[in-house]
Amino acid sequence: MPYRLFYADGSAAMGVRVILEEVGETYELIETEIGAGMPRAPELLAVNPNGWVPVLLWEHGAIYECGAIVTFLCDRYPEFRLAPAANDTDRGVFLQWLFFFSSSLQTAYQMTYHTDRFCESTADHDSVQHRSGRRLHELWQVVDNAIGNREWMLGQKFSAADIYLFMLTTCYCGSTELSTNAVPS
Repeated sequence: MPYRLFYADGSAAMGVRVILEEVGETYELIETEIGAGMPRAPELLAVNPNGWVPVLLWEHGAIYECGAIVTFLCDRYPEFRLAPAANDTDRGVFLQWLFFFSSSLQTAYQMTYHTDRFCESTADHDSVQHRSGRRLHELWQVVDNAIGNREWMLGQKFSAADIYLFMLTTCYCGSTELSTNAVPS
């Protein structure tokens, strides 16, 4: 059974899609509407009660949360070396960055672009957006300082942390025909 990915352009699902491409797996995109105020598809809510993407369906069920899916795929396909092995000295740093991107940087982006999720009144939107903008600046400084003159987050080793970072810097995939691995839904 090929993977099925609940997906929306401009969402964190792009990072999962890139990893599926890296490992050469066949997958089906399930295009999903996630705009503010839009009702979530019952099929999405059945596998993720939060109603957010990405959600990866595989032969044994569904997984949601981008960082969890990334770790899952890296561990399923160790031959592609998208993550250090469990006993590798870089594993802790890899997980640190993956969780930092997921919990800190991605949340700051959500506060900026989905302000309504973080305040009860539209009167508070400007305050939330102002603070999230400052927070994004602070967090990107942490990333810039960590990378320094290195090519990748783990120094000389490309990893899924770099894919996740790429996803956060672009968060847009303009074409549903990324490659021949994607099959139409």
